[in-house]
Amino acid sequence: MTSIQPEIVVAGHICLDVIPDLPEGKTPTQFFIPGRLNEVGGVTISTGGAVSNTGLGLHRLGVSTRLIGKVGDDEFGRVILDLLRKMDPVLAEGMIVAPGEDSSYSIVLNLPGVDRIFLHYPGANHTSQSEDVQCYRLQGARMFHFGYPPIMKEMFRDNGEQLVDLMRKVKTQGLVTSLDMAMPDANSAAGQVDWHALLRASLAYVDIFLPSFEETMFMLKRDLYEQLLHQSVEGHVLSLVSEKMIQELAESLLEMGCPIIGLKLGDSGLYLRTGTESKIKQISDLLRIQSDLWANRELWVPCYKTRVAGTTGAGDSTIAGFLAGLLRGLPPEKVLNSAVAVGACCVERMDSLSGLLHWDKVQKRIADGWERLPINRKFLGWVWDKEHQLWIGPNDSTVNKGF
Repeated sequence: MTSIQPEIVVAGHICLDVIPDLPEGKTPTQFFIPGRLNEVGGVTISTGGAVSNTGLGLHRLGVSTRLIGKVGDDEFGRVILDLLRKMDPVLAEGMIVAPGEDSSYSIVLNLPGVDRIFLHYPGANHTSQSEDVQCYRLQGARMFHFGYPPIMKEMFRDNGEQLVDLMRKVKTQGLVTSLDMAMPDANSAAGQVDWHALLRASLAYVDIFLPSFEETMFMLKRDLYEQLLHQSVEGHVLSLVSEKMIQELAESLLEMGCPIIGLKLGDSGLYLRTGTESKIKQISDLLRIQSDLWANRELWVPCYKTRVAGTTGAGDSTIAGFLAGLLRGLPPEKVLNSAVAVGACCVERMDSLSGLLHWDKVQKRIADGWERLPINRKFLGWVWDKEHQLWIGPNDSTVNKGF
């Protein structure tokens, strides 16, 4: 039994991130030329993956957090455990060390002004199974978050049988469940999975689903995604997609049974869509939220403006802010603003953690009038909420009530 009483348990993928400091002023096509030597800066070494980025992000925000992840008994595994212990010795207590297995690592290529490129080895994450999350480790927690099943082979094989078993098991223990994804490698085994079927099976046991827009489109409308990817400039698919398409993807996910959907939209912000009040009421007591304020909502919050040093972990940090706000029982507008604020703090540093602040300091930055990034969209049929600095969608319950 571990020595902390957690509010949330964060499990799933963990790795060691190796992040070289790359120079400004070059595009990927200019930088990655075969045979060329490129001089770079120093290197940042940190833990990465959902367990680290979201779990340690919650810890930095002041939320009592238990981590469950798997590493090998190798040098990278020892470095991962040492980094966790340096932050707080109890954070390494839930980690599993697998004899004879290799630890996961990522080389993160973070060209300034360009989205990240990952060279990733899943390692011990590929052998993680539902049984690795033992029920006694969930005791005392109100929420469970799991991240990155698309790069955990046992979790996506057989149409996600292990993932479904895990989320079902956690639900039977009475916790609110949260799930995050990663982009499947189209050329790997993950690229052959029927993700639509996997999501339909697993989201029946998920209360909060927080993938990126691109991941969702790949999983639900892959042919269209690949067509738009081919048409896009440097992979920026979102710029070619209408608000209606984003709404339709969220509606598809709601129909699979998950009542709170948050689609991460990069520097275009965060889109929220929620289900009926009867669905929200099933989790409102545990979260201490008002079900009527969360039911049938459609909101789109812009990002906060900041100087970007690196985008590693930005989405996971946004999730940490979102879940921290939920655990505080906040209404959706404040949860969304907190989420993108934590994400903005993250990108001010090269790695995923060193830019993160305690919850109170994040709220002070918001209260001090933090400037927003503009979103280059017309938002026809949407209403701008001046008080909360976000867009209210045409499907939002407050619009129907005459907001």
